Amino acid sequence: MIQTVVKRDGRVVGYNEEKIKAAIRKAMLHTELGEDEALLNKIADRIGYAGKERMTVEEIQDMVELELMKSPRKEVAKRYIAYRDQRSIARRAKTRDMFNEIIEAKSNDITRENANMNTDSPAGMMMKFASETTKPFVDDYLLSQEARDAVRNGYIHIHDKDYYPTKSLTCVQHPLDRILSYGFIAGHGESRPAKRIETASIIACISLETAQNEMHGGQAIPAFDFYLAPFVRSSYIEEIDNLANLSGKDLSHLYNYPFTDYTKRDLEGLEGEERMLQHAVNRTVSRVHQAMEAFIHNMNTIHSRGGNQVVFSSINYGTDTSAEGRCIIRELLNSTYEGVGNGATAIFPIQIWKKKRGVNYLKEDPNYDLYQLACKVTARRFFPNFVNLDATFNQHEKWRADDPLRYRYEIATMGCRTRVFEDRYGEKTSIGRGNLSFTTVNIVRIAIECMGIRDSDERIAAFFQRLDAVLETAARQLCDRFDFQKTALVKQFPLLMSKLWNGTEGLKPNDTIEPVINHGTLGIGFIGLAECLVALTGKHHGESEESQALGLRIVSHMRSRANEFSERYNHNFSVLATPAEGLAGKFTAKDRKTFGELPGITDKIYYTNSNHVPVYYKCSPRHKAKVEAPYHDLTRGGHIFYVEIDGDATHNPEAIYDIVDLMDKHNIGYCSVNHNRNRCMHCGYEDASADLKECPKCHSTAIDRLQRITGYLVGTTDRWNNAKLAELNDRVVHK
Repeated sequence: MIQTVVKRDGRVVGYNEEKIKAAIRKAMLHTELGEDEALLNKIADRIGYAGKERMTVEEIQDMVELELMKSPRKEVAKRYIAYRDQRSIARRAKTRDMFNEIIEAKSNDITRENANMNTDSPAGMMMKFASETTKPFVDDYLLSQEARDAVRNGYIHIHDKDYYPTKSLTCVQHPLDRILSYGFIAGHGESRPAKRIETASIIACISLETAQNEMHGGQAIPAFDFYLAPFVRSSYIEEIDNLANLSGKDLSHLYNYPFTDYTKRDLEGLEGEERMLQHAVNRTVSRVHQAMEAFIHNMNTIHSRGGNQVVFSSINYGTDTSAEGRCIIRELLNSTYEGVGNGATAIFPIQIWKKKRGVNYLKEDPNYDLYQLACKVTARRFFPNFVNLDATFNQHEKWRADDPLRYRYEIATMGCRTRVFEDRYGEKTSIGRGNLSFTTVNIVRIAIECMGIRDSDERIAAFFQRLDAVLETAARQLCDRFDFQKTALVKQFPLLMSKLWNGTEGLKPNDTIEPVINHGTLGIGFIGLAECLVALTGKHHGESEESQALGLRIVSHMRSRANEFSERYNHNFSVLATPAEGLAGKFTAKDRKTFGELPGITDKIYYTNSNHVPVYYKCSPRHKAKVEAPYHDLTRGGHIFYVEIDGDATHNPEAIYDIVDLMDKHNIGYCSVNHNRNRCMHCGYEDASADLKECPKCHSTAIDRLQRITGYLVGTTDRWNNAKLAELNDRVVHK
């Protein structure tokens, strides 16, 4: 007697004879004689009792064919066999159609899931083939039934699911000083310690690129200025030695000259050692500038992941007040302002200015002049973004202005918004840590399911009850993934687990990574707070104080549950304001199919990112800041506040100052500024027209329209999916 059935995807389920009856009935109804209930039951009973205890779907279907062929209804057997063949062809056709869309470089939501990935290239195609065929394997063999059902029914989304079988982690903040001081071995390559600024710049690139191939998320450097500053002095000493060799004089007493800054000056009128000193400074500044130029150029041209994607890189800087640190910051900003190639805006790295009172924010601060330069660069090049070290939740009790290693206690962020700081298993820091994996909850769907409850209190109570159930599922799924990740061996991540991740010093190649990865975070994200609130209250949080209060209650509840999960499962759970790119339209499409088009909820093809006020809602930057700011303290896995400004910002850095002032006033953790930037690909002409179609200078129609998709820039919207394109077209200026 059949007890269990092995499905095609490998799952084992209980035997259900009704499925056999349904298939035979469908075949009978396509014949002239129609349905024969007695024969149908007789065949189903015979198969159920004659079969083995465990059988595959194919074996059972073979038995059905034989029983039908032995029966008086041979025509039913023919219809059943034909139907079975059609189903087999349909299953293969689905995969075939998906592959053909990739092969033919069609622009759709499958091929445009990630705007930073060129799926039109051979390597990109190969990655997409692998990605799309790996996801079903994860569903069938690595997820629990609970998680699988939650994904299938649109309650959760598992990010980077295609990388799940690799056991890779999401991201890491590179402790670059370890590599610059001691070198590293990764795979077949070996790097010696750096001695000069040019080498340090190249090693920084190699570190980011190498780790990108070992991980599925972003790479960041938490203190770019502090890490590279020592190589400014060593390069200066090298220039002094060159002058000593030329002049035949001993100039070693100039090695430790007490600079307050490295500033280029004309040599005219200078003599003797003063002239040689200034010449060495001039040469050093030029070398630093070229090194920063090379770093930016490399991060926009070096490919990773099989050659189809530039490194998803970020760098944090701005708080090193030493002469050498200031030189790094200044020349990095100058190089960024100039642009790469023929003056194009650099897409990567995502640059992040660490704003700090007493260091670089107030007029009397030592790096205030560099903060002014940073705002000028942002006004033209979109970067740097700004992370607020003064936000109450970004402060560290050990930070001191006179500590030369204070960067160890400074928050650093990466990518679209990822934040790692607090640690249950070690000292609070961003360095040498990252996110392990994250899963997003569709709070809109949960809210829609409660819309039919007329009493407001009952409706909201039902929402929280259902939210709790989904959060429990998400937490268990993340723990399952952690248990899978922790079985990876150190040798699978040669750079990450030798030089980058905290606590790996004593690990051997064949050890598992289990002892150290708990320093990372498990993120529970959410999408569509605005649409969720419309479903529950009729208005979003940007237009109603009542909705804002409920929004804060919802995210506060998620934060409390994340804290509970941390205690229960002994992991670093955090709440993430999800940067939905490919996901922006996936949840919406599924919900529209189930619930139809609901005004203010599913009437667009995208959901609003995380806790943002909807992109189409007209309001001032101040109002947007007031509404969104409180969510930053609650979403310590990552968040961002952005403002859309009008006109040409190139000559208006004051507009950037105003946005950063909003950060300071409203306790905002991280922000960026969006504005129009068009560039002619032929002659390099730039302007800020809203919809430039033709270059007014050379009349070319090859216009590069620079836009920020979530937290990073994309030079062309050709790689954007339909949902994000719709969101882009709906964006309004905040004024």
